[in-house]
Amino acid sequence: MADSIPLRYGINPHQQPASASAIGEWPFEVLNGQPGYINLLDAMSGWNLVRELRETLDEPAAASYKHVSPAGAAIGLPLSARLARSYEVENLELSPVAAAYVRSRGGDLVSAYGDFAAVSDPVDESLARFLRREVSDGIIAPGYEPEALEILRQKKGGRYLILQADPDLESPTEESRDHFGLRLEQPTDRKPFDQSCFNNPVTRLKAFHDEARRDLLVATITLRYTQSNSVCLAADGQVIGLGAGQQSRIHCTRLACGKADRWMLQQHDRVLGLEFDSNLKRPDRFAAREQFIAWQELSQPEQNRLQSQVTNWTGPLSEEERRGWTNGFRTVLSHDAFMPFRDNIDRAQASAVTHILQPGGSIADKDVIAACNEYGIAMAMTGQRLFRH
Repeated sequence: MADSIPLRYGINPHQQPASASAIGEWPFEVLNGQPGYINLLDAMSGWNLVRELRETLDEPAAASYKHVSPAGAAIGLPLSARLARSYEVENLELSPVAAAYVRSRGGDLVSAYGDFAAVSDPVDESLARFLRREVSDGIIAPGYEPEALEILRQKKGGRYLILQADPDLESPTEESRDHFGLRLEQPTDRKPFDQSCFNNPVTRLKAFHDEARRDLLVATITLRYTQSNSVCLAADGQVIGLGAGQQSRIHCTRLACGKADRWMLQQHDRVLGLEFDSNLKRPDRFAAREQFIAWQELSQPEQNRLQSQVTNWTGPLSEEERRGWTNGFRTVLSHDAFMPFRDNIDRAQASAVTHILQPGGSIADKDVIAACNEYGIAMAMTGQRLFRH
């Protein structure tokens, strides 16, 4: 590749001309399309996230990125019949790498609209065929099967951005950022997360079973590549709720838990049983199901519009239906920094959280630990903050 490549524009269309250059070797090759500024921010963050998940958990991994934070991330576990129906992929045969990406989008189906995809393993035909039907701006992967590359090159009228990452090239050990006349420099955050992060349980319940460890590693590694403040809930090998970029930690927790609640409720029988106007497209159906779940938060015009889209309307979910359903799940939660107050635990327990991982170090640690003990939640402290800005 050339010393620099022209970008469509900078962060905004009026910021032209814009370009990208490599610090040393290029970490990717452009196989199709022309990248934009935000595309490359998402691509490089997504690639490093999925590579770390792959190295840590030894499973194919994927991420769905939007505006420099993941909409979701996952490893390639098989989907249950109910989850596949919720994601509208029940008729598709999914390879492990395709399942990872389907899961990464499925954690927040509304936010993933127009995402940038990242996968840890070569893209096969299964993944390419799924991506062909989705609204997505581009993808980065370590390789592409010939049939898959041909399918993706036809997407968006031939303009779909396809990047091939160099899996052998490590990120620089130092990073810098120019900001309004300043150049800030620091070591790259590469301190690994592994099973040792569970070595300091601080609650009465100290057991972290294999699934909880797996899901907490998914959540915690995802936080490393998320705009802070951030809180992440995970279950079944995937992110199910991410609250990012908030000044208040409790608002991050509320956002993450609210998304996790919606993920759980999207699998409810009544939500799966909704029937829609035949003209409603798939993204609109996903949005309609989310509105159905969030009925009490909708304005009157929104409620009226939703009822007009649903052809078998029988009323919203009751609080008893919601609570009875989410009580059947088990989720985990990770924070990118210490919890300053127990209100984070009070909110988390209502979203079926059973295990928590956080750095610790707050003057309120005792109160937070006491709240976990009150609710029967196991919590460990890592001592490692994961801010990203």
